[in-house]
Parts: sequence; C-alpha cells; structure tokens
Amino acid sequence: MIQHASDAAIAPKQPWLIAAIATLVLTFCFGAPWITTVALTDIAAEVGGVRSVPSLAVALAWFGSGFGGIAMGWAADRVGVRWTVAFGAAMIALGLALSTQGPGWPMYIGHGVFIGLFGLSGINAPLFVYVSKLFERRRGSALALISSGSYLAGAVWPPIFAQSLALIGWRQTMLWYAVLTAVVVVPLSLLFLKAPPTPALTPPLIRTDGARPTVLGWPPNLTFALLAAAIFTCCVPMSMPQAHVVAFCGDLGITASQGAAMLSVMLAAAFLSRQVWGLIADRIGGLLTVLAGSAVQAITMSAFLVTQDEVGLFAVAAAFGLGFSGLIPATILAARELFPVGEASWRIPTMLLCSASGMATGGWLAGGLYDYFGYYVPAFAAGIAVNLINFAIIAVLTIRQQRFAAAA
Repeated sequence: MIQHASDAAIAPKQPWLIAAIATLVLTFCFGAPWITTVALTDIAAEVGGVRSVPSLAVALAWFGSGFGGIAMGWAADRVGVRWTVAFGAAMIALGLALSTQGPGWPMYIGHGVFIGLFGLSGINAPLFVYVSKLFERRRGSALALISSGSYLAGAVWPPIFAQSLALIGWRQTMLWYAVLTAVVVVPLSLLFLKAPPTPALTPPLIRTDGARPTVLGWPPNLTFALLAAAIFTCCVPMSMPQAHVVAFCGDLGITASQGAAMLSVMLAAAFLSRQVWGLIADRIGGLLTVLAGSAVQAITMSAFLVTQDEVGLFAVAAAFGLGFSGLIPATILAARELFPVGEASWRIPTMLLCSASGMATGGWLAGGLYDYFGYYVPAFAAGIAVNLINFAIIAVLTIRQQRFAAAA
C-alpha cells in the first residue's frame, strides 16, 4: 500500500486557497456558454426556431475546450499555468464579442474556436493537472472542489442572465460578461497560480515485474481507453438536461425565468453534493465512486420522462444534480490512481477531451432529436441508453480493480 506524503509536504503553503481561486476562475469562465443555453429560444427565434443552431454553438465550445486541452496541458508544463489561464480568459472575452454578430458562423467560430479551443482549453485541463499535483491524501476532495466551478457557473449565472436577457438582450449580455471575465480572471491567474511541486509517486495497481507494465492486468492504454470511453458516455446523458431544461420547461408552459431557476437548482445541488462525492472518493477510490454515481444518474434521468409539473421537475432537477455531480472528478481521480504522475499532463487533458466531447455530443444530440421528433422524450431516452453503457464499462473496470487488488 502506498504511503502518501502529507499535503503540506508536497504543496504550497496554502493549497486549499489556490484550489478555491481555481474554482472561482472556472466559475467565471464556464459562465460564458451558459448565456447561449439560457438564451437558446431567443437565439433560435432568429433562425426560424431551429434549436440545433445555438445547441451546436455550445457543443462546439465543449469540443474546442477538449481538443485544445491537450496542447494547453503541454504548454502549461512549459510556460506556467498562470499564462495559459490568462490567455484563455482573454480568448473567451473575444469569443463572446464575436458571437454577438449573430447565430450561424460568427457564433460557431466565437464559441468553438475562441471560447472553446483557445479559451476554456487554456483554463480547464491545465487547472485539473495543476491542482492534482498539489494534493495527494485529499486529492479526490480537491478535484471535486475545482470541478465544481462549472456547476457553480450554472448555479449562479443563469438567473442573472435571464434577468439581463429580459432587460438588454443576449448580445449586450455577452458583451458585458466578456468584460467581466477578463477583468476578474486575468489578475487572479497572475497573482495566485504559482508553480506547483512535482511529486513522484508510483500508483499501486501498475505491475512492472515483467517485460511490459500492465494496469489492472491489461496493457495501460487499453485500460485508459476504457476510462476515456467511460467519461464520454457519462457526459452525454449528463449534458442533455443541463443544456435543454430551460427550453424543456418552455414547452411545458413554464416560464423561462422558472426554467433558469430550475437549472440553477440542478447545478447548486451538483455543487453541494460534489463535495460529498469527493469525500467518498477519498475513502473508496475513483472507480467505485463512478459506479455509484452512474447508477444514480440513470435513475434520476429516467424521472424526466415521467414528470411534467413544475414542482416535480424542480425535485427531479435537484436529484439529477445530486446524482451526476461526482462522475467527472471521480473518473479523473481513477486515472490519477492508476497511472504515474509524470503522465498526468497528457492523460488528464485527454480525459477532459472525452468529457467535453460527451457534453458537446449530448447537448447537440438532444437538440437534433427535438428538431426531428418535436419533443424531448426520445432525446432523454437516448441519454439513458448511453448511461447504461457507461455503467457497464465502469462495472468491468471495478471488478478488475477488486480482483487485481486482492491478488496483489
């Protein structure tokens, strides 16, 4: 069994302060795509009511953040995370400004290239790698905290955006938020994101006694590919209610402000419960935590198929947030538990690429299925089917982990 060094021995003097700053940075930066989500029906109205157009813009932001994360993880190792974060914040501001030129190509480029590929990619993946190096004994809790930034963004900003949209419209909302993001995030990154230590620890479940190392008894990249598939398939269903709950409420006669409040409740519940999932992951490990979260997500997403009234949907939204919130940080934790720290700078961004791709696919797929069928039931049913694939993958990995640990 590995003996972990204390956090104080391997981290800066105030690792939790730095983790809190990272969470605040992510809260601001991930607010940008939520403007388009809250304004989805307003933006779609400018293109004949086709919801897949703004949905695709948000999807491209997720895809861009994932694809750019691998290069930005490499860059952060060489120039420092503070510079990639500052650059990313500036690009998000530029992307929002470009997106105000209208739905279609300006919004696709603004979201996909500037907000996603150059913006969020310089912030999200580098901060995950950075914080994972600050903690050992409480790494699960730390990753849960910073990964909550996107949920805090969803809890805090949608009600504010809903009011702003009603007062000044979605274009002016994007412009003012662009200024706010740059003014807040750039100084925070330059002041607080110091160079992290580089601990050299060997994960407990890697065999190196033969000619070729294995992870869980399999070639390392096979195990990693299954983890990557798992994080993709957990994020496809996860993103569907997040991206479409406001529009879903509108179809049921629930006002946009109540839909935004429902989204806020969902993500506030996700933020609060994610800290609990982090504590659980510190005790039982990443894979078992993902297995439990996957089961809860499947059950709660099924409830969207049978709930139509406003009070019931608020309860389902909160329960859904409680269920999915631990999946991404626990899967990242599983990768850090299974693979050497020296590989974190490319393995974690690759995992986040798959996560972002899943989020993008789910949001876009739900919009496309709605446009085809005219209602959301087929989209949510497809999400549940993908969730069951996720559960099966994690179950296989968990069984391998338990057997391998028992034989070690």
